[in-house]
Amino acid sequence: MLNEIKASTTVVDRAISGQGLSGTWQESPLVGADALLKAHQGGSPKAFRFTERPFLELVNVRGDTRDPAFVAAVQRVIGCTPPEKPNTIARGNGYTMLWLGPDEWLVHSDTAHDAARPAPLEAKLREAFVGQFSAAVDIGSGYTVIDIDGPNTREVLSRGCPLDLHPKVFGEGQCAQSHYFKASVTLVPLGGDRFEIIVRRSFADYFVKIMLDAAEPLIA
Repeated sequence: MLNEIKASTTVVDRAISGQGLSGTWQESPLVGADALLKAHQGGSPKAFRFTERPFLELVNVRGDTRDPAFVAAVQRVIGCTPPEKPNTIARGNGYTMLWLGPDEWLVHSDTAHDAARPAPLEAKLREAFVGQFSAAVDIGSGYTVIDIDGPNTREVLSRGCPLDLHPKVFGEGQCAQSHYFKASVTLVPLGGDRFEIIVRRSFADYFVKIMLDAAEPLIA
């Protein structure tokens, strides 16, 4: 019987809480690529670094920025107003809000949440949206967040992503939905050579393998 959250012994984080079958189990979407990630991180690569930020809260938000009540509710919960300019982001009280469309945003927490407790962001937004034509849906179990960094990052990305990745064109404060080879991704430049990539769980295993394969000639 396991009754506490245990520290991970691998590069793929896991969390277990509760007792017996009633407990909560969180497992990274990258668990199938655990050995590959160990090999990559064990080499202490400097030209290109690939790490996961697992178990962040991710909530899809829909609403109308012409409605002051919606904007005020988002500001109250997240600490920022929804970005209205296409493909931009806003940051608030430990959250990042990404523009996905004229009435759609993706919000993620900047830190992982405790597996022993329900993720609070969706509930807070739902409560704030009562009486409004707005919606908040927790999608955290269907995605994971990847952090890549290093001087060869843009070259690795350009091998499978059609976006213009030059920092003068696509820089900090922006975001974009695109694909990396056949995997759908949302890409966020974080400044310098660092990028955040949000990828669907169903693509996660494929994504890590294809990206590390594309990076191998550049970090050997």
